[in-house]
Amino acid sequence: MAAPRGPRLGRPLWALGLFRSELVTVFRRWRTLALLGVLAAVPLLIGIAVRIETGDGGSVGGGHGGGGPAFIAQITNNGLFLVFTGLAATLPLFLPMAVGVVAGDAIAGEANAGTLRYLLVAPAGRTRLLLAKFTAVLAFCLAATVTVAVSALAVGALLFPLGEVTLISGTTISLGEGLLRALAVAVAVAASLTGIAALGLFISTLTNSGIAAMAATVGLLITVQIVNTIPQLDAVHPYLFPHYWLSFADLLRAPVYWEDLLRNLGLQALYAAVFGSVAWARFSNRDITV
Repeated sequence: MAAPRGPRLGRPLWALGLFRSELVTVFRRWRTLALLGVLAAVPLLIGIAVRIETGDGGSVGGGHGGGGPAFIAQITNNGLFLVFTGLAATLPLFLPMAVGVVAGDAIAGEANAGTLRYLLVAPAGRTRLLLAKFTAVLAFCLAATVTVAVSALAVGALLFPLGEVTLISGTTISLGEGLLRALAVAVAVAASLTGIAALGLFISTLTNSGIAAMAATVGLLITVQIVNTIPQLDAVHPYLFPHYWLSFADLLRAPVYWEDLLRNLGLQALYAAVFGSVAWARFSNRDITV
């Protein structure tokens, strides 16, 4: 009577092994390591630039207060703000481009290399393979965001003082609570990349060319970003996946403004559900010839 349980117990283990294999495949590629290296370099360049500019007692950023790149005005007072500045600087383009490259190559790259057929040999199955691919891309989203945050924190600690954090709302909190807020910001930024990850995975199921899938994903990202800046199209802005990306700044208020944060999470979940579903529909019926 215990014999039938063997295959059932083996399925979770197989799924875990498949996911682990996908993680290794993604993170051992030189392209992935190069992308993470570029992302880590952005906070370093920002920190050095701010340090040079303020070396003679000058000021940076004009003290605009608020969100986004205006965090740069606070870096000289507290190196922790380099984390927020680095994420704000990379989120509009660098982070989503890196995710788009990895997601676009997920299926198309395997097809182009001729290994996709072998991955579909039982007991993998198309659904589990696609789910493992998507989970690996989401893991890269988190890894890329953490890379920026950790690099920024290290550079900020080396070049600038660390101490109590004055939030956007004017409330002062301890460094420990500031680090927790920075962690929450990093998680929010990683979650913001879910939509482009699902979109890139869907595009990856449409072609056998990894380069074409990556280029199409990045091109679509740039197009949507441009549309999101055109005032005449403001009616569609709330439905575009990057529209609420910088809402992570609301985590630096006391109390936290949850409205745009929750809208962002809901929008990313919607994109993930829609494009994840069409990616599954396309991939489950795709004729694998290579």
